[in-house]
Amino acid sequence: MNEEKAKQMKMIGRKMSLLMGVTLSFFLSLIGLLSSGKFNVMSWIISFMVSTIISLIIGFLVPMKKINDSVEEKHGKGLKSKLIEALFSDLIYTPFITTAMIFMAYMQAKAHHGNMPFLPVWIKSLIISMVAGYILIMIFMPIFMKLVMKGQPPK
Repeated sequence: MNEEKAKQMKMIGRKMSLLMGVTLSFFLSLIGLLSSGKFNVMSWIISFMVSTIISLIIGFLVPMKKINDSVEEKHGKGLKSKLIEALFSDLIYTPFITTAMIFMAYMQAKAHHGNMPFLPVWIKSLIISMVAGYILIMIFMPIFMKLVMKGQPPK
């Protein structure tokens, strides 16, 4: 692969990481706060910002393109590959985001002399977030891929 093509692919990967990270952060922060029963706008904004930062760090550190290419190489281009790619993305992003959000809520509850059991809340939130994250990835990944590939020369 020539240097120009490598730069193009890197830029596409960064755009995808940005779009997917912000989108997952937006919805997972919203879902998390709504499922807690303690939604307020300021908490959502803080949760969204922290989640977005975590997502962007993961997106720039984890080579999702290589992972997805490996899945396609093994399973071909089709629905099975897309389902597996979404699962890998979900397994990479969602546990970190969920853990950070629950830890923030736990620390806030502790600071206000509340008693929030970390593990049960984390497990419930992780299950909800994993299901929601998987669905969101399945919906948005192909849309964003078409968006970032627009104007790119064919392979």
